[in-house]
Amino acid sequence: MAGVRDSVLIFLKSESFAQSLKKALETSGYRGTAVTSESVALTEMKAKVPSLIILDRQSGSVVNFRRMRMLSTVPIVAVQEGHIPCQQDEECLQEYEQDIDLVVCGQSVRELVARVRAILRRREAGVESNVRYSAGNLQMDLDRHEVLVNGHAVDLTPKEFQILRQFLESPRRVFSRQEMLNRVWGEGYALEEHALDVHIHSLRQKIEQNPASPTFLLTVRGVGYKLRI
Repeated sequence: MAGVRDSVLIFLKSESFAQSLKKALETSGYRGTAVTSESVALTEMKAKVPSLIILDRQSGSVVNFRRMRMLSTVPIVAVQEGHIPCQQDEECLQEYEQDIDLVVCGQSVRELVARVRAILRRREAGVESNVRYSAGNLQMDLDRHEVLVNGHAVDLTPKEFQILRQFLESPRRVFSRQEMLNRVWGEGYALEEHALDVHIHSLRQKIEQNPASPTFLLTVRGVGYKLRI
């Protein structure tokens, strides 16, 4: 049986196949999340890094996923549905060079789950790298989805957690309001920039010793915000 940390993100165009695979994975003890668009997939991964990603072989999303530092070591399985044979040799070699860990074609849900289990067993047997960030007395643990201030856990909303994570991954970088909205909510999401100010205010209430005079999340007038470490 898989441990509670084993989560699989399923990004497939066929919702019925994705849901069948999700159900089979959950029966095997994994947590499955099924999505049908890249923007939703990216949002899910920013909120919680999966143990493994299954994506449509024709989606072309692997390049965008590998650009994200927290996904650099996450196994990716590219799936081609149906009974259309995979093209051989050169095409497959190119896909493996793009950091796809496994390309599978036309296999049953049962066979695919077996392959996923084998990959995750090997991953668990290796040395695990728990991703943590820190800034002064502030710590974030991605695997535990936990934020500590002075050693005490603080309760953040999912969006607050994502916002703080962006800052911790790029300390001292100045983010414009629109850039942060795009990173956390996804590009094209209709949201006023003032909405970010509301979340920043709430976040400061939870992580700053004196929210009225913040030492971590600083306002850069006329631009946006940055994290000072």
